[in-house]
Amino acid sequence: MPERPKRAAALRYTEGDEAPEVVAAGAGEAARAIVEAARAAGVPVRDDAALAEALSRLDIGRVVPPELYVAVAEALVWAYRLDARAAGGGGGATPPRGTAPRPR
Repeated sequence: MPERPKRAAALRYTEGDEAPEVVAAGAGEAARAIVEAARAAGVPVRDDAALAEALSRLDIGRVVPPELYVAVAEALVWAYRLDARAAGGGGGATPPRGTAPRPR
């Protein structure tokens, strides 16, 4: 059985928004380009195949549906902790106000 192409998605969230919005998603070469762009921008990339699969099937511009809230929240907590550690904050930081979620 052939291996399924890898998938990736990028989210954006602005304080006050209903939920994070899908701003990029794709499989194969598109996924590779999303991950490369994130890494080039210094954005940590989370390897979560199930979440990437679900998010990459959403239309660009669509907000994350409620059934994915918990998984997306876990990914955001992971990213905020990485950012806090990188800044020397130890990882227990509260997400910065207005911070856009990063692609995972």
